[in-house]
Amino acid sequence: MSQMPQQAAPAKCPSCAEPLESGDLFCGACGYDLSAVPAAPQDHPTLTMGAAGVGSSGVDWPPPEPESSGTPAAPHLPTDLPGTDSGGKPLPVSRPAHGSPAAPPPHGAPPHASPVSPASGVRFDRPPEPDDDYPLQAPDPRVAASAAEPAGAADTTGTAETTELPKVCVACRAGRVDDDGYCENCGHAQPRERDHMEQESGPVAAVSDRGLRHHRNEDAFAVGHTALPDGTPAALAVVCDGVSSATRPDEASMAASRAAGEALVAALEQGTHPQQALHDAIVAASQAVNALAEEPPSAREHTPHQNAPACTIVGAIVASGLLVVGWVGDSRVYWVPVDRSAPAARLTEDDSWAAQMVAAGLMSEAEAYADERAHAITGWLGADAYELEPHTASFKPDRPGVVVVCTDGLWNYAETAEEMAEIVPADADVRPLHAARVLVGHALDGGGHDNVTVALLPFPEPPEGAGSA
Repeated sequence: MSQMPQQAAPAKCPSCAEPLESGDLFCGACGYDLSAVPAAPQDHPTLTMGAAGVGSSGVDWPPPEPESSGTPAAPHLPTDLPGTDSGGKPLPVSRPAHGSPAAPPPHGAPPHASPVSPASGVRFDRPPEPDDDYPLQAPDPRVAASAAEPAGAADTTGTAETTELPKVCVACRAGRVDDDGYCENCGHAQPRERDHMEQESGPVAAVSDRGLRHHRNEDAFAVGHTALPDGTPAALAVVCDGVSSATRPDEASMAASRAAGEALVAALEQGTHPQQALHDAIVAASQAVNALAEEPPSAREHTPHQNAPACTIVGAIVASGLLVVGWVGDSRVYWVPVDRSAPAARLTEDDSWAAQMVAAGLMSEAEAYADERAHAITGWLGADAYELEPHTASFKPDRPGVVVVCTDGLWNYAETAEEMAEIVPADADVRPLHAARVLVGHALDGGGHDNVTVALLPFPEPPEGAGSA
């Protein structure tokens, strides 16, 4: 029977660290059994790398690179050999990721060697992972919104097509705007769609702005162009101003402008005389505003002192050498000739307290419009209005010019015809949208105390024999 080799005692007791003598089996201080101390591992010298073949270690190393001048031998790495698992079975040979062709093995290596980084010697033998099984995160909604195709829509009044782009926050310029009008990224409240509106339809253009003092835009407009039955072109513009003392004035102006614009296009295409068409369009607008007051009795019980929705209206038509205007309220139409040496003119009379005072001879125009009651209107569209009396008039200008249709948000800063002619750009007849922007900017620069809306209709060179305006 063989005996276990006797271990040499350590220099110090592993339990109490007291010095030991050679041959001690137990610690003299604490009695620790020194035979339980594990033997020191034997020293294995480094194997000598010799010729090819199986060395003393039993490992089949690849042969060394042949010597050549200037070309260093490639290093032999452990990863150059196929690996085995704990049971001695060979590991599966990995294939390059994503189906790319396998790189050739190092010179002298077995053909089944796996790819190795020459810099680090790291073995890339992990099988590729499908991207679909490990999605990183949900797609960014801002990217999805920007990738969506814009949708186009055509207005029923014959206006040009408009393109609706994804709404992006005006503050951070990155977040998407939710249905409530707030940025999903920074929470900033966004300007409402009606705060600033621009539209161009053929030769007609209009711009509307909330102004600098009001919390919403209660103005609305409709512009369009069509053709009479004989093919003669016709252009039209309708501008409405909501009555702020009434309930839902913004809805009233929008309903009136849409109803009037649609009625005008339909009537003109059927050959109705422009003056009659404008009269009927104002009646249609009045009916649309009246319909807004049809609320259930329970709703009126909670707000018994609120007035019905109401607004003013003014419109203009240019067709067959005629300039036709119609209105109810204090929105106005101005005539500005291209030749500024010719006089400009105001073509409407206000339905207002100031106009009544001037018409009755009780006050001068300057005194009446300086009074705080000047803008109290005496005519409007709405269920609470007096008997509807649309005003219409026809003119035959003898020269080209521009028709300015606007609310008091503009003419408060250019009240007389001469003042209006001074601020209308000289090229307004060929650049109506630009000119409308300039006029709105003039009102904003003046203080922007009210909503401001202006539409411009160029009047072409009249035929021979036309009368004067």
